[in-house]
Amino acid sequence: MNRYEKLMARARAGEPILIDGATGSESLDRGAPELDNGWSGGAVLTHPEIVRDIHLDYLNIGADFIASNTFATGRNILIDAGVPDDFEAVNRRAVELAVEARGSTGDASTGSFDHVVVAGGISNWSFSGDRPSLAQLKANTVEQATIMRDAGADLFSLEMMVDLPRMTATLDAVSEVGLPVWVGFSIGPEAGHDASALGEHIELREGGLLADAVRAAADYEAVDAMCIMHTDVRLAERSVAALGQHWDGPVGVYAHAAAWVDGRIVHHNLISPEDYAGHVPAWQVAGATMIGGCCGIGPDHLRQVASALG
Repeated sequence: MNRYEKLMARARAGEPILIDGATGSESLDRGAPELDNGWSGGAVLTHPEIVRDIHLDYLNIGADFIASNTFATGRNILIDAGVPDDFEAVNRRAVELAVEARGSTGDASTGSFDHVVVAGGISNWSFSGDRPSLAQLKANTVEQATIMRDAGADLFSLEMMVDLPRMTATLDAVSEVGLPVWVGFSIGPEAGHDASALGEHIELREGGLLADAVRAAADYEAVDAMCIMHTDVRLAERSVAALGQHWDGPVGVYAHAAAWVDGRIVHHNLISPEDYAGHVPAWQVAGATMIGGCCGIGPDHLRQVASALG
C-alpha cells in the first residue's frame, strides 16, 4: 500500500488520525503579508520559509496529514487580489512546500515523516463576493487540481463547502483529476454562535441541509472521508454527529475560533490550546476519529490535541 492507502486503512479501522492546524492564519501571524481580497494566498511565493516552517511544526508534533496553503489560491480569488498571473506558480509551489517539509528529517523524537499525506487544499470561496459561474468554477478547479496533482499532492481536501451547487461543481471538477477526495463542510456564521442556535436540521453556512450535502458527496466514488471544518468549536460536536448519521466512512473535525473586531475577522488568541483540546473527547464521542484545527488553531493547540488523542 502507498502512504495514502495506509492512512485510510488506519482511519477506517477507527484509529486516531492527527490533522494539521491552520496554515493561512498562522502564516499571517508570522509576518506574511495579507492580500486585499486574497488573504494569505501569496505567502508561498513571498515567504515560502514561513509556510514550510509551519508545515514542519505540525509534522514535528505528529500530524499524519498536512494541507497546502491554498485555501485562497483559486483563480477567482487571485483575480480579485490583482495577481491572476500567479495562479499556476502559487498552487504548484504550495504543494511543493508541503512535500519538501515531509521530506525533511524532523527532530530526534519524530524521525521520518514519509508516512504523512499531503493534501491539495481546494476551496470555492470568494472574499469579494464576486463568484464565477458554476461552469467557470468547475473549469478553474480542474486546472487548479491538475497543478496540485502534478506537484505531488496525495489527495484533494475540499475546504469550506458552504452550499450544494458550488460543492457539486467542485466535486465534479476534482473527480476528473484522479486523486482521492476529502470533503470539508462549514456550518454557521463566520464568528460562530452557541450550539443552541442550531436548528433541528443543521444547515451549511450559506444554505442547504448538511444531510443533503453529505448524501450528495457520498455519491462520488473519489470521496473517502468527510469533515466538519472552519466551523466554530461550539458548533462542531452537533455537526459531527449529524454528519455521521448520513455517512459511514471516516469522519474528521478541524474547527476554528473567530471574532469580528472593528469590521475585520480575527483569529488570533481567541481560544487557549487547553480549551480547544478540551473539545476533543466530545468530538470523539460524536464520531470523529480524525482531528486537527483550522483558522486560529496553531501548533500550541495541535500539541494539546495530539496529547488528547493519545
